[in-house]
Amino acid sequence: MNRRKFLQLLGITGGAATAVSMGARKAVAASGARVEPDRNAVGVLHDSTLCIGCRRCEAACARVNNLPPPKDLGDAAVFDAKRRPEVDAYTVVNRYDRNAGKPIFRKMQCNHCLEPACASACFVRAFKKTPEGPVVYDPSLCVGCRYCMIACPFTIPAYDYHKVLNPLVHKCTLCAPRLAEGKLPGCVEICPTGALVFGKRTELLDLARERIRKTPGLYEDHIYGETEVGGTSWLYLSPVPHAELGQPELDTTSIPELTSGALGAVPMVAALWPVLLTGAYAISKRRDRIAAEEEAAAVAKAVSEAESKAAEELKKALAKAAKEKESALAKAAQEKDAAVAKALAEAEAKAAKTAATEAAAHEPDGKGER
Repeated sequence: MNRRKFLQLLGITGGAATAVSMGARKAVAASGARVEPDRNAVGVLHDSTLCIGCRRCEAACARVNNLPPPKDLGDAAVFDAKRRPEVDAYTVVNRYDRNAGKPIFRKMQCNHCLEPACASACFVRAFKKTPEGPVVYDPSLCVGCRYCMIACPFTIPAYDYHKVLNPLVHKCTLCAPRLAEGKLPGCVEICPTGALVFGKRTELLDLARERIRKTPGLYEDHIYGETEVGGTSWLYLSPVPHAELGQPELDTTSIPELTSGALGAVPMVAALWPVLLTGAYAISKRRDRIAAEEEAAAVAKAVSEAESKAAEELKKALAKAAKEKESALAKAAQEKDAAVAKALAEAEAKAAKTAATEAAAHEPDGKGER
C-alpha cells in the first residue's frame, strides 16, 4: 500500500464515518442520561472517627485478590507519604495529622460511582456498572487506551506498565465475586472497629444521617459520596471537612453528563481507527521490508568482502607455510649432510688409529735375530 492508496481509503472511510456520526442522535460509546440508583444496590460506609489505621483492610484486600501482602504492615513510617491504589494494592489507608487532637485515617479505593466515568470513557465497554453496585472490569475487552485513568475523578485505576505483552488496568472490585457468594467484602469482614459497614446504599445513607443527628459536633454535616459526581457506592463520614482528608471537591453532576458531547465522537473515531491502524501497519511493514532488504544486501556484501579477505589471507598463509617448510627441509638436509660427514670423518679417524695400532704390534722390537 502506497501513500496515495492509503489516503484514498482514509477519505472514503472518513466520509462514511462522518455521515454516520451526523445521522446519529445518540452516542454509542456512552450516555449522558442520569441513572436512577437501584434501591437494592449495595455499598460501604467508611467512618473515619472509628478508623485506627491498622491497615488490616489492606492485608485482607491483598489476600482475597491474590496480591502481594503489604510488606510494611505495622510500620507507622508508611503514613509519612500519601499513597494511592496501585496494581498490587487495590486499597490504601492514609493518615491526616491535625494540629490538635488525634490523627484521622481514611481508606482509599475505587468508589464505584453510580454513573462511573471509567465506564463512560471506555469505548470497548471493558468497565460496567452492575445493578448490585460494583463497577467491574473485563480484561479480555481492554485495549489499553487508559481513558479510564484520565476520566476517573478520584484517580483510582492503575495501569500495569511492567507487563509488555498484556498490560491491564487494576482497581478495587468491591469484592464482586465474594458478594456473588453471599460473603462480605474482605476489608469489611476484617475491620476490627466497625469503621467499615456494608449494606444497601439507601440504608447506609440512613445510618450515616442518624449518626450525624445523634452526635452533633462529632461529624461534618456532609456524607461524602451521597451526591458527588452523581453519587458513589462508597460513602464517607468525617469529623472534619472531607477536603482535609484529601477528598476532591466535586460537583453533583455526573462525569458522563459532562462528557456526553465529546464522547459522541467516539463512534467515528472507532470507525476510523482500523483504517488508521491498517495504513500505519502497511507503511510500517513496507519500511521494515525495505530495511530488511538493505540490511540483507549489506550483510551479503560484508560476507563477500570477508570471504575475499579470508581467501587472500589463507593464500598468503599457505605460501608462507610452504616457504618455511622448504627452508626447514633445506636446513634439515644441511644438518643431515654435516652429521654424515662428521660421522664419516670420525669413522675414518678411528679406522686409521686402529690400523696404526695393529701395525705397531707386528713391528720387530730390535732384540730379535738379525
